[in-house]
Amino acid sequence: MSDSAILSSRGLVKRFGGFTALNGIDFDLGERERVGLIGPNGSGKSTFVNCLTGALQHEGKVVFADADITDTPAWKRARAGLARSFQIPRPFRGLTVRQNIGVPLSFISGVSDQDELNAKADHVLGQVGLLARADNSPKSLSQVDLRKLELGRALAAQPRVLIADEAMAGLSDSEVDEILDLLMQLNDSGIAIILIEHIMRAVIRFSQRVVVFVAGTKIADGDPREVMDHPEVVRAYLGQ
Repeated sequence: MSDSAILSSRGLVKRFGGFTALNGIDFDLGERERVGLIGPNGSGKSTFVNCLTGALQHEGKVVFADADITDTPAWKRARAGLARSFQIPRPFRGLTVRQNIGVPLSFISGVSDQDELNAKADHVLGQVGLLARADNSPKSLSQVDLRKLELGRALAAQPRVLIADEAMAGLSDSEVDEILDLLMQLNDSGIAIILIEHIMRAVIRFSQRVVVFVAGTKIADGDPREVMDHPEVVRAYLGQ
């Protein structure tokens, strides 16, 4: 494992019956690093994230914050500071925006005092720009605000690593920039981030390094513009 890595995998393999979804993935994410993870649909990106976060069992090794978490359940990984957001936001529609943050906060922190929980939730909502909507129903939120709420629910874990899965899908150019600015601010606060995204301008702007998966194999890992010019990436990912 890299000495400077906060999150690593070695020889990570995931099979579904006779189908190999991930074929020996070695990966490192540095402290405070921003990494873009790209690849065609079905390339193994989401499966990889599910292995890293403990949603799927796998072969190989995962290390987080110098601890082997290969056999650690997902909820313990979240409590340790390995968080993710999901591609499709599914907030609790019957709760307020503040209460939606309070649910994971209560689970992660163990705080039961309502005033303290509300204060912590409002801090998270301030981070994602939703404090003014704290008492609103998620039903009233725009698509970009729903994405912010989804990121806020991940931030409730006070993560050292955040995996943002398709946080900009379906958004306008200006809304994409809003989410990019938010992710940059979170990174500036000390959170290492893996961004899974199909919007290439967003990936290039955000990423210090880009990793490319094709058919469950890592085919490139390096400087964003160099990776995008790599012949194998052009052929396999861009279809040229």
